Amino acid sequence: MSQDFPNCTVVDHPLVKHKLTLMRRVETSTASFRALLQEISQLLAYEAMRDLKLREETIQTPLATMQAPVLEGKKLVLVAILRAGQGILDGMLQLVPSARIGHIGMYRDPETLMAVEYYYKVPGQLTDRDVIVCDPMLATGNSAVAALSRIKASKPGSLRFVCLLACPEGLANLREHHPDVHVYTAAIDERLNEHGYILPGLGDAGDRLFGTK
Repeated sequence: MSQDFPNCTVVDHPLVKHKLTLMRRVETSTASFRALLQEISQLLAYEAMRDLKLREETIQTPLATMQAPVLEGKKLVLVAILRAGQGILDGMLQLVPSARIGHIGMYRDPETLMAVEYYYKVPGQLTDRDVIVCDPMLATGNSAVAALSRIKASKPGSLRFVCLLACPEGLANLREHHPDVHVYTAAIDERLNEHGYILPGLGDAGDRLFGTK
């Protein structure tokens, strides 16, 4: 947990730091960026899912019967904020391929920097389900705040947010509106610039992921 941001855990594993550095480099190709995002997302997911509840189940190994732990309750729900959140979602699915999937389409108004929703499709009956929302960048935090508000209306069992990069402004905004939602990130960068981009950051995650610039 970050000392300055009690609502945030920085996953500071050496592999996370190394892969994030590779992603930051301006010369990193789209293919490499995409692969690295999937790899680092699995490491972030490992930490974000650390406290999932378990129950004991009787199983048969090739040699004996035993009590063994399995995940308790209904399946996880992973929700990507489009479009760049899909990159994190793809990585997480390597760990939990049976998870239910949701998508929330958001774009940032270039003048106001506020989030505008254009698509919403998540599994029904989120009650008692653990929901993880993912988006690579927690910049202004407006998209995350709006997405979490929409999901909370369905009363999920628990709600977490996973991102690649965060900044103080985004973390403060999210904590103000959703103090109960914990954030998992690879790093907290310095600040936002006048256009609402994280500095030093890694550029536009969606453009770098999909090769649109």
